[in-house]
Amino acid sequence: MTAEQPGGSELKPITPARVAQELSKLSADKKAGRVQPDVYDMRFAKIIHELRERRIDGGRPEVVAALKPLVDNGDITAQEYDRLLKQLGMA
Repeated sequence: MTAEQPGGSELKPITPARVAQELSKLSADKKAGRVQPDVYDMRFAKIIHELRERRIDGGRPEVVAALKPLVDNGDITAQEYDRLLKQLGMA
């Protein structure tokens, strides 16, 4: 994904639900051994980069509301939750 589509129009901001979905998928791949630690870190960094480029359609309360159930259910770890919020400046 890039910040702009061909023709110069900007892409829509990413919804907190989409952030949660992508982080959950990446975490599941890590837990299942489908990605090595270095690939995991690279993909996590890519998620952060894209979120910074496109912005999130909401603030910290919306992101926390989308991610907290994933932490509570064990879909993502508390460390992944904290890392995402820190790297987005929402900690």
